[in-house]
Amino acid sequence: MTAAAPCAHPAAPTLYALTDQCVQCGLCLPVCPTYALEPIETESPRGRIALIKAWEAGSLAPTGAGDRHLDHCLGCRRCETACPAGVEYGPILIRSRAHQRERRAPGWRQRGAERLAAHSGLRRVALALYRMFWPLLPAALRPLPRPPRATARSAQAAGPPEAAVFIGCIAQQYEGPVRAALAALLDAIGVRASFPAAQTCCGALHAHGGDRATAQRLEAENRRAFAHAEVVLTLASGCHEAVADAVDGRAVDAIAYLARHVDAPHFAPRRERIALHLPCTQRNVVRSDAPLHDLLARVPELDVVVIDAGFGCCGAAGTQMMIDPARAARFRQPLLDQFASSGATRLLSANIGCRLHLANGTVLPVQHPLEFLSECLS
Repeated sequence: MTAAAPCAHPAAPTLYALTDQCVQCGLCLPVCPTYALEPIETESPRGRIALIKAWEAGSLAPTGAGDRHLDHCLGCRRCETACPAGVEYGPILIRSRAHQRERRAPGWRQRGAERLAAHSGLRRVALALYRMFWPLLPAALRPLPRPPRATARSAQAAGPPEAAVFIGCIAQQYEGPVRAALAALLDAIGVRASFPAAQTCCGALHAHGGDRATAQRLEAENRRAFAHAEVVLTLASGCHEAVADAVDGRAVDAIAYLARHVDAPHFAPRRERIALHLPCTQRNVVRSDAPLHDLLARVPELDVVVIDAGFGCCGAAGTQMMIDPARAARFRQPLLDQFASSGATRLLSANIGCRLHLANGTVLPVQHPLEFLSECLS
């Protein structure tokens, strides 16, 4: 008797099949930031899905106007939380932008951001020069806040680490204080941390720009870098999904990881009002907003005000704050106005892109929540 052939893995659904899941009910429209800004069908998830579906079917030729509507999508994925049909808008967006890139070359800003993200040496030099000349630059040439001074590399505790930490690309230069804060918080709960040197950019920026080849290469590099890690902690909610794919689901948001330890760490009382911004990726993809609220609630006397004006989306959207800064600022301004009127002394946000974008619009401190929590350790 001939042995039966092993069952093949089912093929991934085509882009057309993904778009065909949309029942065109329109429940996504009220929660979409771009539709709120410009209430026309092609600025909504339903409209973009219909456009992509027509492109895939060949019933409509791509146009510059259609491409601009796709470009405007922030990738916030609020539509997924409202969809009764379970439409996977994230994969639709990424795959449609890959097709878009095949017919239209990206602009120089997108190409420059992708190159800096993927090449650590070039990025290190570029941001060192940016820091040096930042005081001399006009506001129009300051797309990002001034990078902090370089900090010493986090020391690794003796013995096998219990948690490996994903650093990221631009975070290498901007998040030294955040990594130090995480190390202190982990130490408070008796966990050692390591920062594997071979890791690289998560590739989310490239995937959202349509460069799937580079995104897959970076994913493979991170898979090798974290091959022996039992758990991989992420600090940026925008990187989490890509890292989780690279490490086969072993990624845990550092906020959620810390919140699991209900008896520790211990925080001293803090009589302060702080503003909390919940990034779209934190609320809609990682869903570590509840654990963050739990952690902040453990700080006695702390007053937390959630900043959520304008759907809570800051408009940073990966590279959009650099490619179309005026449009990105329109999404950011309601949040900044709410922050200014809240009486809060600082603003916390768990995604580096959101944090850099928000910090570029205010003189008050903008921090990762773990930076603040480490200051509160008793």
